[in-house]
Amino acid sequence: MTTPVPDAAAGALGVAVLGYSFMGKAHSNAWRNVNAFYPTPRVAQKVLVGRDAGHVAEAARQYGWEESGTDWRSVLERDDIHVVDICTPGHLHADMAVAALEAGKHVLVEKPLANSVAEAERMAAAAAAARAHGVRSMVGFNYRRVPALALARKMIADGRVGEVRQARVSYLQDWLADEHAPMTWRLRRETAGSGALGDLASHAVDQIRFLLGSPVDSVSATVTTFVGTRRGADGPERVSVDDAAWATLRTASGAVASLEVSRCATGRKNALQIEVYGSLGGLRFDLERLNELQFFDATLPGEVQGYSRILVTEDSHPYAGAWWPAGHTLGWDHTFTSQAADFLRAIGSGAPAAPDFEDGLDVQRVLHAVTDSAARAGATVHL
Repeated sequence: MTTPVPDAAAGALGVAVLGYSFMGKAHSNAWRNVNAFYPTPRVAQKVLVGRDAGHVAEAARQYGWEESGTDWRSVLERDDIHVVDICTPGHLHADMAVAALEAGKHVLVEKPLANSVAEAERMAAAAAAARAHGVRSMVGFNYRRVPALALARKMIADGRVGEVRQARVSYLQDWLADEHAPMTWRLRRETAGSGALGDLASHAVDQIRFLLGSPVDSVSATVTTFVGTRRGADGPERVSVDDAAWATLRTASGAVASLEVSRCATGRKNALQIEVYGSLGGLRFDLERLNELQFFDATLPGEVQGYSRILVTEDSHPYAGAWWPAGHTLGWDHTFTSQAADFLRAIGSGAPAAPDFEDGLDVQRVLHAVTDSAARAGATVHL
């Protein structure tokens, strides 16, 4: 295995994205824009891969790819492909990622890393073996690149809220609140692995680990499916994943976090809300106001205490300086471009990429503990 990082004379890093739908579009936008905003190794949008030749060809033209294809394995044989970005349903992640790593390609995988702990372990082992040869891998927890959340992590690490005692993280959406919403691959265990757990709780668990800087030690949880049957292409089809989940997580640092995720929360569109409470202060964040972070400083005199609004758009704020003048807000899509930039920096410098497949594996273990606890009527599961 060789390290596929061309020097300046050899040209740009060739990128292939596997999957052209929702995440494929978001990642394509990132690869198209990353060199315009970040001083990173240059990239070339080589090929977009999907199952339907007509649809993927149209998407490739729209998203700016040089070509399209339907055979992901043939991409791994190409010398002009250096980065493979996997945006497919979860049941395909493990085989694609392991094969790409073994072919010497740098690999970015959308969250969750895999559909099971066993698959995630296989991927983490392949990543470790490839890393010894200079090949980088990363899992796509893009919310780590929200400037307000990156700032919150720094403030917590700097002791601005003191000793963190508790946190509340909820991620609520409503796209399945309508019982007549049709069946999709995200509602089948064999393709999605889980429901709101893998889709939403993976982000929430990663944020708990990212912000608090501490692994999860134990879980007590319950899950439910509100609508058990939905309309499929051939008639009614059983939903085999969860619609919502609730959990209490204890971390190695002693902090306790409550977790709530749902895709049936009527009126909630993309509400990732985070609260962190420490001995010296608190922080609050809402993804639907992603340029803002609220900070309560308990060290101030009582008569002037209160949550203050920080507009996280200054050049000195994490990631914000790469974009627009101070005060000009960012959006959801910018996080994917910043994510691509971080990955390219790791490839170019040889530094570790984060979050790596080990982080993705740790999140997968927490998600498994949630389902295990729920199956045992909320019994505490230790990791």
